[in-house]
Amino acid sequence: MVTDRYSEIDEVIAYIHENIYEPLPLSKLARYAGYSNFHFTRIFKERTGLSPLYYASSHRLQKAKDLLLQTNLSIRDISLEIGQQSLGTFTSRFTEKVGVTPAEFRNSALQADQQLLLLKKLKGWQSLHLPDKQHDRIVGRIHAEAAFEGIVLIGLFTKPIPEGLPLYGTLLSSLGEFCLTDVKPGTYYLMATSISWGMQAKDMLLPHATLRTRSKEPIVVTPHFSVPYQKVTLHSPRADDPPILISLPLLMDNFLKKIMPIQES
Repeated sequence: MVTDRYSEIDEVIAYIHENIYEPLPLSKLARYAGYSNFHFTRIFKERTGLSPLYYASSHRLQKAKDLLLQTNLSIRDISLEIGQQSLGTFTSRFTEKVGVTPAEFRNSALQADQQLLLLKKLKGWQSLHLPDKQHDRIVGRIHAEAAFEGIVLIGLFTKPIPEGLPLYGTLLSSLGEFCLTDVKPGTYYLMATSISWGMQAKDMLLPHATLRTRSKEPIVVTPHFSVPYQKVTLHSPRADDPPILISLPLLMDNFLKKIMPIQES
């Protein structure tokens, strides 16, 4: 559950970002907030959706993405910079959360530009319907605080953070209605972000400023019961938002692979 309560957590979030390269044990963060470990963990998770250590760990991985694209540091040095002593562990964790290896991520700018250009050139892909079943759907509408022209990436994740490939997801060529089909029973978190047509590859790979949204409550899918209509609004990044770890160009590429055979038929 994500709420706007516990405004004091904002100070802890700022402290985490200012000291992201330093050890941040739970006891230190709780002491900074002036709470017991248990109470601090509870209210931090209620505010952000994540535990304090998971939140800090996720932002360290986001820093690794920044360093990969903005410096010439070796991958080993970057793993050490974010406090990960084992290169193998860092590579495995990065690949799991981002969807590509650190080396692939560092070299994916050209591919990202090509994918966005191809999506812009394609006609009618918003109206294409891939084969699906007629039940277990999640339907809703996406609005935005600010007008933009581009695509919207939307997916269902197992945790309240966009990391790893979404279990279900799609791309929209504009704001409006969406439909995720054949969703199996389970508990999911809906997350979405935007990519404008003029966006540079680096901003797609490091989406710090993109409009985004996430469901405040988990979406529970059960057999024989329909899921309530989802109304979500893309907004500017907020302090308590988790980082977007999954590679957006990877999601674009996966979508293109699905629709290209339909376009060509």
